[in-house]
Amino acid sequence: MAAQFGRRLRRGATTTAVAAAAVAALSASQAPAAPHPDSASDDRTAAGATEPDDSAATGNSPYYTDLPPLDTPNKPGTSVNLPVTGSAEAGIPASVLAAYKKAEQGLASTDAACRLPWQLLAAIGKVESGQARGGKVDANGTTLSPILGPALNGQGFALIKDTDGGAYDGDATHDRAVGPMQFIPSTWATWGTDGNGDGRKDPNNIYDAALSAGRYLCAGTRDLSLATDLDKAVLSYNHSTEYLRTVRSWFEYYKRGTHEVPDGTGVLPATDTGSGTSSPSPSPSATTPPSTTSPSTPPATTSPPATTPPPTEPTKPPTTPPTTTPPPATPDPADTFGSLENAGTGTLTATAGEAFTERVKVRAKNELGAPLGKTSVTFAVVGSTDTRFAGGKSTVTLTTGADGTVTAPVLTAGEKTGAFKVTAVAGTTEPRALSFAASVTARVADTVARTDDKALTAAPGTEFADRVGIKATYKGTGVADTAVTATMITDAETPAENDKGPYFKDEDGNPVRTLDLTTGADGLLELPKIYANDTAGTYTLRITTAGGATLTVELKVEAPAA
Repeated sequence: MAAQFGRRLRRGATTTAVAAAAVAALSASQAPAAPHPDSASDDRTAAGATEPDDSAATGNSPYYTDLPPLDTPNKPGTSVNLPVTGSAEAGIPASVLAAYKKAEQGLASTDAACRLPWQLLAAIGKVESGQARGGKVDANGTTLSPILGPALNGQGFALIKDTDGGAYDGDATHDRAVGPMQFIPSTWATWGTDGNGDGRKDPNNIYDAALSAGRYLCAGTRDLSLATDLDKAVLSYNHSTEYLRTVRSWFEYYKRGTHEVPDGTGVLPATDTGSGTSSPSPSPSATTPPSTTSPSTPPATTSPPATTPPPTEPTKPPTTPPTTTPPPATPDPADTFGSLENAGTGTLTATAGEAFTERVKVRAKNELGAPLGKTSVTFAVVGSTDTRFAGGKSTVTLTTGADGTVTAPVLTAGEKTGAFKVTAVAGTTEPRALSFAASVTARVADTVARTDDKALTAAPGTEFADRVGIKATYKGTGVADTAVTATMITDAETPAENDKGPYFKDEDGNPVRTLDLTTGADGLLELPKIYANDTAGTYTLRITTAGGATLTVELKVEAPAA
């Protein structure tokens, strides 16, 4: 679908038009299969192990088309550290600016050949999110509310079906661009990076998003000091030459000077709605052309109007008022969903087959920041796991109480071990999503015992007639594949391997007194044959499991009774 733009020309000292400013907030996007008509297909990055794929970082989501002012923030070649009194458009929120510069420094140490300029990140951040909506981020650089693009459902936009179970974008049906640099979840899964060292990769964090965008732009062997490579990098972010021109305009503008402004005070795009969620503006309606009749010229008539005597009574007003459509009611901020936050969820870890001791708990707030009751929250188990909520459900929807909180049902771990996520999503027009890491660990045997109680005796120089059978269990249930060590030990205060007395044999028939084994199904294991040497006495066999369970077995070597 072709992008639609409303344009006006701004003129300088000469009569030549020097810039075009888009009055639409966002351009309509197009799916990779149907690129923008201005796109240069040969500018797309080649697919490869280190190159971005052909889907574009943003999924070709809409973007802000405002252009920089004609007067530059400073003359070329002068300082880029201008005072706060500089051009308002040249001001970049402190945390956002710090993230761009930190990303440039990080790439300079890991990929110096790329020569990434932070002003390129600033230009992309400007058109993608208005510099994180004017720098509305917390002390760690995370946006105060998620910045989400429209659902890429093929209705005027690309068709990209859900790839993250709604973990990042809160949409389990279609993907949306997420965060200040507007990554789609599938691209974030490949390029997402921890930029602030907190151990998380969060597309809503400006430090993480800026460094990830830098890595994406530097993919392959690009040298961004070369115009051709820089253009290819920008086009890989969004396959549109109109997008490239817009980013290029801001890039050149920022190179001529910027200054730092406090977080939250950056200049928002002229067409910003203040909603916190990117969405395409409708195309401007066609205006009705003005009448060609001059307002000062009376309409032509073929004959003078007929003279009508004045009415004897005043004209009565119509009994039925004209039908009008009342303006839509403004939602009460106190009753409008605004945000979703963690309400004290602990570490989500459980052993296979057991219930999690912690439960996911979240709190909904209204637009004023107060708790909001009666808000629907959908909890979902996401990832490759057989862990489920009570009743075997992977998704459940509950409603917050008067204090704005709601707690998910108890999770029960399945048999599949490993990591997964639990998401909580609230809101319809502007959904908010939280993601919680969870994991299931394998059962570890806490007990090991013999499967019989036979006395184990042998004459010197013979073998023990009975084999030692054991079972490793966890809370009474046999644990398969448990590592077991069997060792002939001394009876000293600090037992060590006994080099005398009974022994096992290795594959070559040589005596060994320590074996590493593994339990089979149901935690059962039968030890190999045990042989007695010529020294009579009572000896000890110690059996231990990887979980720390211990068993000692008495072995007697004695001559048979006369």
